[in-house]
Amino acid sequence: MNRIPKALLATSYEARARSQIRCCWFAARSSQLAVCLIVCALIACAAVLRAQEPGTTIKVDVKLVNVFVTVTDARGAPMANLQKENFVLKEDGKEQKIAVFAKESALPLSIVLAVDTSLSTRKDLPLELASARKFAHAIVRPQDGLAVYKFSEVVSQVVPFTSDLKMIDAGIEKVRNGAATALYDTIYVGSQALGRRQGRKVIVVITDGGDTASQVGYKDALRAAQEAEAIIYSIIIVPIEASAGRDTGGEHALIQISADTGGKYYYATSLGQLDDAFQKISDELRTQYLLAYYPSERYSDSEFRQLKVDLANPPAGGPFQSHCRAGYYTRKGMF
Repeated sequence: MNRIPKALLATSYEARARSQIRCCWFAARSSQLAVCLIVCALIACAAVLRAQEPGTTIKVDVKLVNVFVTVTDARGAPMANLQKENFVLKEDGKEQKIAVFAKESALPLSIVLAVDTSLSTRKDLPLELASARKFAHAIVRPQDGLAVYKFSEVVSQVVPFTSDLKMIDAGIEKVRNGAATALYDTIYVGSQALGRRQGRKVIVVITDGGDTASQVGYKDALRAAQEAEAIIYSIIIVPIEASAGRDTGGEHALIQISADTGGKYYYATSLGQLDDAFQKISDELRTQYLLAYYPSERYSDSEFRQLKVDLANPPAGGPFQSHCRAGYYTRKGMF
């Protein structure tokens, strides 16, 4: 009978031993995995049972919602002497408890000043820029930031956010005419820039109201502004009020987007009216009220929550009108 060499036999024993060790190791790992699975299952069952118990509280992370409000009298002048008790704030028709109330908020102010430089505005551009410069000097404080954008067929940032008036003046001096008008692109781009900033956020648009070159539409521009919590003020330049070439559809879109974001619109046919529009915007921004609340229970699955601010027991001298954004989105859009 052939004898197996001792070296080979030892190797065989060693291989079998290693195999047995490996099997034991896998068995141990399997046992540990099984135990882990059982423990996880028990934890999950316990969580379900706790959730089914009466009186269980499920915690939800609810963020504070900020609502900036301006109130004007019958002459359009802003009211600056109202109290918390004068406001009734509603979300989707349900009254909310106001957790924060502040008058003439000291929060930093970020402004996108967007100037239409399309060919249709070439005659009025120097007046627009002169009036815009006055506005910047009147409104910007050291804690604020103003960015200048020009838009024609493309949107360009001329001056980044700054409180340096010399830098703003130098940037405004460089604005030149272009060709077409990308109005909605401007609102979209300006909203994205404001979305990264803190405090109050405003877009002031000077334009004749037409849009001929935008890549995004009205709805996307409006949603971008609402998600950024940007208030839009529109100054609509109308050289000839009865002009057959006016883009009244574009004007109406601007009027609506201003209303839906809590802003206003103004028509201007001269330098005096331009200055007056900027002065009214400045006055409103100095007399804003901040109402903030934690949303109560919601009954709608809609991602858009409607906001409404009414006045309770207003002082004499009315009627008064409140202005705030139309609502907010509970989740960001995919743009």
